[in-house]
Amino acid sequence: MQQNTQQTQAEAETGPAIPSRAKVWCHLGILMAVAIAVYITHSILRFNGYHAKGFDLGIFDQAVGQYSLFKPPIVPIKGDGFHLLGDHFHPILALLSPFYWIWDDPRMLGIIMALALASTAIPVYFFTQRRSHHHVCALVVSTALLAFWPFQAMVNWDFHEVTLGVPVIAWAMWALDARRFWLACGLSLILLTVREDMGITLVAIAVVMLFYRAWWQALVTAVSGMIGFVVVLQVVIPYFSPSGEFSYWEYTALGEDLGSSLAFMLTNPLETIGILFDHPLKIGLWLLHFVPLLLLPLLSPITLAATPLLLSRLFNDRLNVWAPVYQYDAMPSVILMLAAVDGAYRLTRWVRTWPDSSQTPGTNHLPKDPTEATTGQPRPRPAFVVGTVVLGVSLVGTVTFPAVFPFHQLLTASYWIPSEKAQAFDRAVSMIPDDVCVEAADHAAPHLSTRTAVGLHGTLNDDRSTWMIIDDEVEELGGNHPLTPSQAFDRAERLGFEVVWEDQGVWVLHRDQPVDPACSQYLHR
Repeated sequence: MQQNTQQTQAEAETGPAIPSRAKVWCHLGILMAVAIAVYITHSILRFNGYHAKGFDLGIFDQAVGQYSLFKPPIVPIKGDGFHLLGDHFHPILALLSPFYWIWDDPRMLGIIMALALASTAIPVYFFTQRRSHHHVCALVVSTALLAFWPFQAMVNWDFHEVTLGVPVIAWAMWALDARRFWLACGLSLILLTVREDMGITLVAIAVVMLFYRAWWQALVTAVSGMIGFVVVLQVVIPYFSPSGEFSYWEYTALGEDLGSSLAFMLTNPLETIGILFDHPLKIGLWLLHFVPLLLLPLLSPITLAATPLLLSRLFNDRLNVWAPVYQYDAMPSVILMLAAVDGAYRLTRWVRTWPDSSQTPGTNHLPKDPTEATTGQPRPRPAFVVGTVVLGVSLVGTVTFPAVFPFHQLLTASYWIPSEKAQAFDRAVSMIPDDVCVEAADHAAPHLSTRTAVGLHGTLNDDRSTWMIIDDEVEELGGNHPLTPSQAFDRAERLGFEVVWEDQGVWVLHRDQPVDPACSQYLHR
């Protein structure tokens, strides 16, 4: 009798639906292994089919490659002698160097990305398990996140520094929810090394901490975020930038600089809100983030941590960044998924504590579910609903809506077989010698970055390159200030290049001059 009582008490503490620790990790391991396999497959097929681009895969391959050689991140794809820390602030990329000691190849970044994104399932699982006390529900929510459209878009982008911030912010939210506030503060500080605008996200995380009454941790997080934001934008990036300033202030709808933008938002709040909804793409982005989550993030203060990440997109001047095809959605999607789980249980508690007219006045509302009666927690259904709805949307979207769910391409036979165009690019790339400077079309650049100093057309000095690859079937050849094929041919003729080979609209051009030492030494210590 005493043994049964002890067993009942143990189940009440741990929850009858939680398997052993070994089974939990086994199931999580299987989930992550499947996700990693899908992510890597998609990534490698994009690379082999010449869908990957110099912007951004080639850029990060050159940066990490230079770090692995213990050299500064000089990236010819961005410009001749261009230091990448003068573009965006992401020193966390240096930590990827050991991976390049194993395999110096752009596809390694796809593997790293797959590992980082899949690992996010762990903190999401434990966050959900804390509320649901149910293994399957937590596993379903983790699966749903890994299959959701923002993660598909991230993988389809080939690589980006924000990839590394996805698991970090997931663990920070888990630590915050577990009341491990100093750990949450420390994890949040890591975000400052991911991207220059993460300082504002730290301020938002600090606001969430206030809901948990973590006063000192909120203060440290907010102050660190603001200091990091100002120092990076006003000192670090201008120091490395060729122009001597940060080049990405693209919020002129609010103001010409940070100060005038803040003043505009404070004095024109309604107009500021209107900017967030003034285009169909913006409305679509809102709907894609919140409708699959049943609007539940709106019930949770955790959502506040995602606001800088979302608003920075929607306030941006560039129309193309409002589209749901960018890597930037992965980080807020993690926060919003956790907020949806939190919001679901908040809603459940509110509904169950609402006065029941059928009860005698003054009678306490008793839990109707055995799990809630024994553990004091709501039943697992809310988390299961969130997970299954998102997972269902992802599966249906992947089959029917390729514009938002790019894994649809894995279902098409043509994606698995290199096209004639890809084969032409393969032949063109094979004609370029090692250790030369070459200006290449955007899709060819990642295939040259491990053995040449490759730039895009117009990014290298006129006297630098000795080879060119031009694709005459695209509107532009890539870069911040892209040349058209016609402009590239005119420039090649002016610089003395001659056609060596052409097939499927892919041209190889060469001029006979000595290789610049800056080119031959670029990939060597």
